[in-house]
Amino acid sequence: MVLSTMNAWWVKTVAQNPADVQAFDLNLFGNGAVLGCDFTGTVERLSKDVTKVSEGDTIAGLIWGGEVKGLGAFGEYTKAHEDLNRSTGALTAWLAFFSKDSLNIARDKLDTTILIWGGSLSVGQYAIQIAAIFGFQVITTCSPRNFDVLRSLGATHVFDYSDSDVVKSIKDVAPSLRCVFDTIGTKTSSVTASQAIDENGGTLTTTRPDKSFTENVTKQTKVTPVLVWTAFNIFIQYKEAQFQASEDDHKLGVEFNEKLPGWIEEGKIKPNKPKDLPAGLNAAVKGFQEHRDGKISGYKLVYEL
Repeated sequence: MVLSTMNAWWVKTVAQNPADVQAFDLNLFGNGAVLGCDFTGTVERLSKDVTKVSEGDTIAGLIWGGEVKGLGAFGEYTKAHEDLNRSTGALTAWLAFFSKDSLNIARDKLDTTILIWGGSLSVGQYAIQIAAIFGFQVITTCSPRNFDVLRSLGATHVFDYSDSDVVKSIKDVAPSLRCVFDTIGTKTSSVTASQAIDENGGTLTTTRPDKSFTENVTKQTKVTPVLVWTAFNIFIQYKEAQFQASEDDHKLGVEFNEKLPGWIEEGKIKPNKPKDLPAGLNAAVKGFQEHRDGKISGYKLVYEL
């Protein structure tokens, strides 16, 4: 479905997301699809009702690459919606916390403790910072080399995900844990993270809610999905999963889009550390393989066009 307000951007830089690799490997959108979600560039053409940017402005944008045939960030030109033009990772974290279909955390509940499994990933870093803004206690996991970075972003407790005692360590500091956000979405991440949830029950929101990844979570765990594209208020068919159009998520997305620039200016949100791969999109073969091999940690792969 084409969004109602479409504008043309000249793409200069694109960032790689897990969704790009997954869509490519699954041939999700068929031949002729242009993938890519996050980009920076300049405004080339605007519809008459656009007021927030002007032609020639430098912008950051977000598009669901491949959903509309021929449109994606991995192209010289693309189109995007005026109201939703921020990072995929940042908006995903926001929805994971506050969407009624995900963790649905009350923003004024300052005693909230949340476990972010995979804090060094792009989504995880944004999740830590958003949680810190609202005063939540943040527990996260990563490899030891990223401990200091995640503490600097606002994590209260940081643990090595590969430590055999990681679940015990988490329970020691959060014995009544009820909120978990799995940013990784593998057969081991959701299952292990669910073991830290209080025996009286809790919710685990994951970026990949496929049954094959979540069927072995603990019995007290309620699994909920988060998908950034629900903020576009369109019906989504993603493999076998279906997501109804969500006006609530769209409103959340617009709100976040308005708040994010101020948070960045105030230093409350720090963008991901970029790692430039030379040779433009010719390097995407290497970048996609880095994702498949699980090597991306603490940085965001970007390509200059």
